[in-house]
Amino acid sequence: MTASHPRHGLDEVIHAPVRFSITATLAAADKAEFAFVRDTVEVSDSVLSKQVATLEKAGYVKVTKGYVGKRPRTWLALTAEGRAAFAAHCAALRAIAGGQAGDREHVAGG
Repeated sequence: MTASHPRHGLDEVIHAPVRFSITATLAAADKAEFAFVRDTVEVSDSVLSKQVATLEKAGYVKVTKGYVGKRPRTWLALTAEGRAAFAAHCAALRAIAGGQAGDREHVAGG
């Protein structure tokens, strides 16, 4: 049996709902502050930190620390690999949601 179903194109790292939400948020910008992503995705600091660590280990997110004035800040950004993985994951989701016209006819008995 060949792996032709579009689900095989899903990225297991990105697929988790919180990580998907993080990558979607970061895909819309060059970089974003940690607090902005936390508030947008509606998770705690610790949950965001854990999920970002997983994305960073996969090479999908780059974490940069610095200061704005005397206040420490953390910025998150998708890497080129992360952007490509997110785009491929979204394409797989669209393919699954869209299905194949022939498959629908077959299931419907058409």
